[in-house]
Amino acid sequence: MTDADQLAQFFQSQRPHLKAVAYRMLGSLAEADDAVQEAYLRLNRSDVAEVENLAGWLTTVTGRVCLDVLRARRNHGEEDLEGPAGAEAVEASERDALADPELAAELSDSVGLALLVVMDTLSPAERLAFVLHDMFAVPFEEIAPIVGKSTAAVRQLASRARRRVQGQAEEESEADRARQREVVSAFLAASRGGNFAGLLKLLDPDVVLRTDLTAAGFGATDARGARDVAEVFSGRAQAAQLALLDGSAGLVWAVAGTPRVVFDFTIIGGRIAGIEMLADAGLLGEMVVEVVGAVGE
Repeated sequence: MTDADQLAQFFQSQRPHLKAVAYRMLGSLAEADDAVQEAYLRLNRSDVAEVENLAGWLTTVTGRVCLDVLRARRNHGEEDLEGPAGAEAVEASERDALADPELAAELSDSVGLALLVVMDTLSPAERLAFVLHDMFAVPFEEIAPIVGKSTAAVRQLASRARRRVQGQAEEESEADRARQREVVSAFLAASRGGNFAGLLKLLDPDVVLRTDLTAAGFGATDARGARDVAEVFSGRAQAAQLALLDGSAGLVWAVAGTPRVVFDFTIIGGRIAGIEMLADAGLLGEMVVEVVGAVGE
């Protein structure tokens, strides 16, 4: 098998995931297929021999393609999917998507007509940040180059998009926030108690821990996989507190009331898919950090 054959085979294994990303971004199955095909063409035109995380590279390329499509829609003055006609169009696209077994498996039960309609009210950059980070656990520092903004600015885009989505579906978002807080509370308790098995139950098998440059300067390191991430946290986090980070459940380590390090969680399907350890003072200064009691307190 040639290198080209291996690359094509790997791409096919990633196609359902990339299609799910594109569908979430564009709300159209046909456009999602086109975006994934364009990502494949770019893969063939690129030298990826030095790319360490090819799956992540493909995700960001697909996101960039979708961002171009969304911006073209705005530039051409296309109408948002609002009103009965728009809702019917999204509903039809959703039925087609869920008829695709591989795409349905990727989307699980998180896709819905209401969410697709709400997301169509977001700006292209907001939609990209929200979809890639909140739904597919892509870290903000990887999203930032796609939209040409700083990591802090991208975090704000995602936060603004999250608040808008939550405002449109308040009952659902309240339940979702409660579930997220329960997961983070359980993680904090398992970490403090050295409950390794408990941590494994809460972590997605492919969970990724990422640290920013400031945290790395403290000696923190990245980790990948449930066992490695559980080893990092088992028996630790003694001084951490449960907090809301721009409205989302997370952890904070503060000194004299000033946040020094925050742990931002991405939770997918009830499990922790990503943890970002952030210590950059400029970034923390732009975040709204509210310490809250653990669940049950």
